[in-house]
Order: sequence, then structure tokens, then C-alpha cells
Amino acid sequence: MRFLIALFASLLLHLAPAAATACYGLNLLDLMPAADRARIEAAAAAVPYSEGNLWTATKGKASLTIIGTYHLDDPRHDAVMQRITPLLAAARMLLVEGGPEEEKRLKDRMASDPGVLMITEGPSLLEMLPPETWARLKQALADRGIPGIMAAKFQPWYVTVLLSVPPCAMADLSQPKGLDGLLIDAATAAGKPIRALEPYDTVFAIFDAFAQQDQVAMIDQSLALEPVSADFSVTLADAYYDGKSQLIWELMRETSYNMPGYTREQVDAEMKAMEEVLVSRRNRAWIPVIDAAAAEGGPLVVAFGALHLPGPEGVLNLLAQDGWTITPLAGP
Repeated sequence: MRFLIALFASLLLHLAPAAATACYGLNLLDLMPAADRARIEAAAAAVPYSEGNLWTATKGKASLTIIGTYHLDDPRHDAVMQRITPLLAAARMLLVEGGPEEEKRLKDRMASDPGVLMITEGPSLLEMLPPETWARLKQALADRGIPGIMAAKFQPWYVTVLLSVPPCAMADLSQPKGLDGLLIDAATAAGKPIRALEPYDTVFAIFDAFAQQDQVAMIDQSLALEPVSADFSVTLADAYYDGKSQLIWELMRETSYNMPGYTREQVDAEMKAMEEVLVSRRNRAWIPVIDAAAAEGGPLVVAFGALHLPGPEGVLNLLAQDGWTITPLAGP
């Protein structure tokens, strides 16, 4: 499950105190031998709707503008917003993974229920982890401005989410917007209704699917990628802006193939299981929400993390199976 760290950054980062500070790293895809990169690109291209962040969908009189988003701040968002703001202005409603109401409920839940993020009973991480792993974790979180005395009481899954944020992205604790946040701000300013695709507590349900020992194992696996965390961040952002987020999934597969102690069959099985929990299950749940909103009238703008777009159970393919006609929309 070593590939999880990059996926957390793109799928679940709204829980971590990320920031707009730029990360300077190397694009790992650019550093790969040509044959290896060609193999990854071929695997990514083999899935439905593998490229592109902007799409339209029509069914009868209903129409959608679909935007695959990047959850972190990036100056390149400005050009995207110039392209899609007129589309939002013409829409009746914005659908996002979680809107302002869900964000408020999430923050209220975390404030009122310490057990959501903190270990309130039983052994701390200091007691759960081998001394060498704890020492590495303590240093990694110290690099992110989090003292060890606090980190020891974090829930294991939350530690993994924090490790998905490179230290270079946590130097400034300003509130991140990401493309999702910019869209929400624009919709609010234009007086457009905002509806969530899923409940505010979805993230907790995701991690409930993993036993505590698996969550603890994720910490050690995430620490293995700590030396190249900034590189993964840069690679993720560049792939998104190339319209090729599926490449990240295949890069994680290739990276995991090369890790000691894993067979290709084990990696493929784990990735399939992770895709089901983190992506596919959520995608399937979103389709009835989109259909219901479209039935009320449109047009609609629907925005969510770009890794939810491609694949047999990606949102685009599921919408196509639901009777929608999917068409790519030129980017900025």
C-alpha cells in the first residue's frame, strides 16, 4: 500500500493543514527511462477517458459541465478559472465533493469529538510503533511543524494523511483553496446554490474500512517515500495540468512493483482494493446525486478530484453507462 501517500494528497487533503507554499522538486516521470515511461503511459491510455480535465455531458435536455480538480493551491489555477467562470455563471448549481455546509459540519465534528483525530483510549503511536519507525515519524512530523508529543496521540490514518503533505507545503499555514475552493468562492459570489456529492463524514467511513494494524502499517510505508515527497507533489501537479492524472495511478503501481517484498500480483490486488474504497465506491454513489440534481433543471457544473474521472468505474464512464453523452471540452 505504499502508493497511498500520493493518492491521499489528491483525494483527502482537505483534512490536512496544507498551504500554498510552492514545493520545488523533480518530476519523477521526466526522470524515468523512456521505455518505462512509455509502458506507464500505455497503461494509463488503456482506461476509458484517460486524458482531460474538462468535459460536457448531455442527456435529453439536461447538461453538465464536468471539471476534474486539483485540491491544492497552484498559480496555474488562475487560467483554469478564467476558462470555467463563464460556464459557472451560466449554470444553475455547482456540485462538489463537499461544500461549505459539509466543511462546517466536518470542522464541528472534529472539534466536538476528539476521538475522530486523536487516540483517546489505548496505546499511543509511541507504543504501537517500533522505536526506529517512531523516530523517523517524529522527525518527519517535526519537519512539518508538529511536535512529537502531539503526534503520538494522532490516529494512525490521520498521520498518513499528514505525511501526504510534503514539508515544503506546510511552511505557511494559510488556508488552502485549491481549484475546488476557488469554484466554491465563485459560485457563492454569483449566488449559485452549492450541493455536496457525498456526506461530510465520508472520509471517516473510508478509513473505517481499514483495521488499525493496517493503518499503522501505512505509516511505515508512507515514511519510505518521505525523501521524495516533494518530487511526488510536483509530479502530481504536473500530471494534472497535462490532463493526465491517470499517469499518477500507474506511476504508483510501477513504484510498488519495485518495492522489496511485493509481487506484481500482490500490488495489483492491493491497488484494486484501494481503488474500490477510495474511488470507485464513491463514484458509484455520486451518479444518483448528479441525476437527481439534473432532473431539477440545469445546466449544472460538477467538480471533483481529477482521479475520479478516468477508468471503467470513473465518473465519466459511469455517466456514459447511465445514458449521458460525454464530450471533451477544450482546456485553457
